[in-house]
Amino acid sequence: MQEQEFKALLALATDESRRFATEYIKNDLPARNVYCIILSLSNDNPSLTQFDLYLEDAGKIVKYANADTVVKTLLRKGKVPVWIDISVSAVRNRKTVISLLCSGRCSDDPKEFYYQQGGTGPFGIKSPAFPLDYKEGQKFWLPEKDRFLTLNWAKIFGKIN
Repeated sequence: MQEQEFKALLALATDESRRFATEYIKNDLPARNVYCIILSLSNDNPSLTQFDLYLEDAGKIVKYANADTVVKTLLRKGKVPVWIDISVSAVRNRKTVISLLCSGRCSDDPKEFYYQQGGTGPFGIKSPAFPLDYKEGQKFWLPEKDRFLTLNWAKIFGKIN
């Protein structure tokens, strides 16, 4: 995958994620975005030779990345994770925090991308995490801090950049 193509898919997926989030949340989303990237969340078999695997990245977190950092982090040797779940997760410091939960399998073959048929390549548009007391049809407030990502993922993986 070429850098410009991946940037365009990231921009499209970001816009779709923001639009989808507004169906569920009360917050006004700030125009500026930052991303929280969580790498290699899939449990990949090293014998999968059709993919590039970065086993050392398992659970690594890159916080408050801009779009250029997302591209530099996820696009390696023309390959990207075969699935990247994207969702709005918080509003912090007048920025919309967007989570990217990534597969550890990387490919340059669009047929391997989980969401290719939807036109978003590897990106799967997901809803914001619902609060425990969520009721269908009732909008909720996003947290002002991305505590879930910081605390829980750090406890599980212990790797935050």
